[in-house]
Amino acid sequence: MKNERKNEQSDNVAAIGIGAMIVFIALILVAAVAAAVIIQTAEKLQQNAQTTGEDTTDMMASKISVKSVVIVNTNDLYVTFELAPGSDPVTATTIQWLITCDLGANGATDTGDFGAVGTTNPAQDLTGAAQATINPGATYTVQLNPGTCVPTANDQHTLNVQSGTGGFTYEVLNYGGSVGNGEVVI
Repeated sequence: MKNERKNEQSDNVAAIGIGAMIVFIALILVAAVAAAVIIQTAEKLQQNAQTTGEDTTDMMASKISVKSVVIVNTNDLYVTFELAPGSDPVTATTIQWLITCDLGANGATDTGDFGAVGTTNPAQDLTGAAQATINPGATYTVQLNPGTCVPTANDQHTLNVQSGTGGFTYEVLNYGGSVGNGEVVI
């Protein structure tokens, strides 16, 4: 009888140990699944953040910063500009400009680029030398020749400049009561 009681007691202890082991293994499996989900989510968030950062850098890396716009030759605009800090060099012909004005019901636009060397009004450095490549850290000028949206007294036009696939610049050209040569509109 004594032996039978010992065996019964041993069987109960063994059953408790096996149950504890099953619970322990189940907890490890649940923790492993939870860890996998957390790691996968963290990796996805990191990839999204990196992609957003790269897109933002690309958009800002070649943004044109307009310093001033002055009226010349009555209808033309002399634009002084530079690339935003940290930009990559940009080809002048990839810098597009658009002037929007309110003429009639539909409005009007003039477009162009900052010109290739050898064209009528290419982008120039401050010494007057035509430049095919616009580099960061230097100041340049270009003369825009709007055909429709010419400077008009007491009016506003919009100048938009986009550098290749990069940054976009928006400036309002405020014309005062006089639109003569040398009038600063930005």
